[in-house]
Amino acid sequence: MINVLKNLSFEKLMQKLSASVVYAILSAIALNLFFQPGHVYSSGITGLAQIFTTLSVRVIGQNLPVSITLYLLNLPLLVLAWFKIGKQFTLYTVLTVTLSSVFIHIIPQYTLATDPIINAIFGGAVMGAGIGYALRSGISSGGTDILSLYIRKKTGRQVGNISLVFNGIIVLVAGILFGWQYMFYSLLTIFVSSRVTDAIYTKQRKMQATIITKNPEAVTQALHEVLHRGVTVVHSAEGGYSHINMTLLITIITQAEYQEFKHIMKIVDPTAFVSIAENVKVLGRFVEDET
Repeated sequence: MINVLKNLSFEKLMQKLSASVVYAILSAIALNLFFQPGHVYSSGITGLAQIFTTLSVRVIGQNLPVSITLYLLNLPLLVLAWFKIGKQFTLYTVLTVTLSSVFIHIIPQYTLATDPIINAIFGGAVMGAGIGYALRSGISSGGTDILSLYIRKKTGRQVGNISLVFNGIIVLVAGILFGWQYMFYSLLTIFVSSRVTDAIYTKQRKMQATIITKNPEAVTQALHEVLHRGVTVVHSAEGGYSHINMTLLITIITQAEYQEFKHIMKIVDPTAFVSIAENVKVLGRFVEDET
């Protein structure tokens, strides 16, 4: 069992590190190839950083890079996350924010299209893909993620509603400062980004795993200790062809836990027969891992 936990911990670490790099590259592409050339403002802290960069030309007469404003805006939120949310969460977020700022700085801006609607749609799709992959891997991109999680811990409000209010303020400010057409472009990119994020981030989808095994104790213990999932045990199941006595195990996992589940079964009982039913509905208490 210790080996299972060690292997999964290493795999989780590598998955989170690779997800940080993927998100950083995709966010930089979305910003430098679509949002900035098309004068489209993104959601969250990235959109706020764009607004500050645009205002820097008017206020101080110099164009402050988005990579710098993005990092500076995240700093107080990272401090908040360290003390109020969790140190491991904060360390992964620092890595993601740092990589994002670095890639935004080194990837040059290039105009692929001048139509702001095209930039809003494709920029939103690329950004949504990065956010969805990051969330599916259990990491945060910083910014409003930190603020939303903190407010939810203090008030119990839903993260989605908090992000919606914050993003609404950003697009409203963009419309007031730079013209109402920019508000509509930003609303379009937020809509596209959220749809792509939902398509990739499938953590909330439930799956029912039915396991027929000769080692029910070992499998049940692994599912308890690694995934923290309850298991229903049905004894004295008989193979229709072999007539061998087996044990039937039933558990509910999320789509995000599926790869870990496969790894557990491969190590604990590679000969078990497993069937998966996707998108099942669950009534009653089902606890989701927030990290």
